[in-house]
Amino acid sequence: MRAIILAAGVGMRLGGGMPPKSLIRFDERSLLERHLASLRALDVAEVEVGIGYEAEAMRDELRALGVGSWVHTTYNPDYHEGNVVTLACVAHALRRGGDVLLMDADVLYHRALMERLVRSRHGNCFLLDRDIEPGEEPVKICVRDGAIVEFRKAVAPDLVHDFHGESVGFFKLGEAMAVRLADTADAYLAAGRRGEYYEEALRDLVLADSQAFGFEDITGLPWIEIDFQADIERARAEVLPRIHEMEAA
Repeated sequence: MRAIILAAGVGMRLGGGMPPKSLIRFDERSLLERHLASLRALDVAEVEVGIGYEAEAMRDELRALGVGSWVHTTYNPDYHEGNVVTLACVAHALRRGGDVLLMDADVLYHRALMERLVRSRHGNCFLLDRDIEPGEEPVKICVRDGAIVEFRKAVAPDLVHDFHGESVGFFKLGEAMAVRLADTADAYLAAGRRGEYYEEALRDLVLADSQAFGFEDITGLPWIEIDFQADIERARAEVLPRIHEMEAA
């Protein structure tokens, strides 16, 4: 199994002068370092990191971590555009063969989330948290009769479904689905849809074949996506102490 981390974005909503979100530190460890520690503990064979904003700072961090040839980087010069462009830049890694973990870089979490994903019986798997805040900011996974029927921030009010939860931003894809995602990302760019979120490309695959995807319910496990300054404060005040508690148990 291999992993792909999407880490090219500017993080505009954090305000000016911030480092890449994956270099924000919690307990003196960057999110990137934490991701790599989790992946190494799970025997992930290799990691591809899609970089763009402050690319040299990202490379410096990887050198400091001594990851060697285990981690490769792909540079997206158009990182100001939608992150589907970064997905297309790492399409070669999606096509390399075998199962793939696709990850957002801006998540602080307990390793148990990643373990749940890697060990899942589903070949193509999402992580779903039912403790979801209302509003259009969270990316929602809607489920009906055990199948994912929608995957988007804005869900049609008349969509029939049993329940929904928030996507963590981590996905497991089997070899065939990883190739299909690479092809879909390429098609987005060919169609001029460079401003899209990469989740839209994933959504296309889900709606085309919902039975091919499953999910793991990770409700109750500590995690947070870092989008705003308030998220950093909450991560340090609430989420990190919960991670420490689980690690000490």
